Amino acid sequence: MVAGERSDPPTSVETFVAGDESALAEVYARWSPLVYSLAMRSLDSVSSAEAITQEVFIAAFTSRTAPDLTSTTLPAWLIGLARDRIAAAREALPAPDEAGSRPGLATDRPEPADLLDQLVLADEISHLSAVPREVMRMALGDGDVTHAQIAEKMGLPEGLVRSHLRRSLLMLQQRVAVLHGAQ
Repeated sequence: MVAGERSDPPTSVETFVAGDESALAEVYARWSPLVYSLAMRSLDSVSSAEAITQEVFIAAFTSRTAPDLTSTTLPAWLIGLARDRIAAAREALPAPDEAGSRPGLATDRPEPADLLDQLVLADEISHLSAVPREVMRMALGDGDVTHAQIAEKMGLPEGLVRSHLRRSLLMLQQRVAVLHGAQ
């Protein structure tokens, strides 16, 4: 270990893996500057570096029980996630123009107001059973998809799709309300 460098205590990593939001906040506070720095150096774009940092921590929190994390340290795992996303972002960059400049990665997603809420939402969705989880992912991720289109794609009655969405959204609303009440 380099002088002055600190590592996350094992309990912090254990509580992070267990899904504790306060451990997530600690891990984010400790390691997000490193992830951001890597993305900024590689992509030379503030918006791209911010997007990559958010993607890394969303992926880390939603896949925190993955076997990859048990075979390495948390910082190394986060750096690996960052490198994968940076590589994908670089591939998505437009080709250099005639002047040789390469514009930064543009994101068409709005910046989330609260990363912790987004991570809690993604985590709660991951805990839904298979059918409601897929219904929520389709409804939240596909933009302008209708209930009828989800029902058709999944081979379910439209009323059942609406029911899954309603119950899942109520559960998510309660979870986020509990989180905000604890802060």
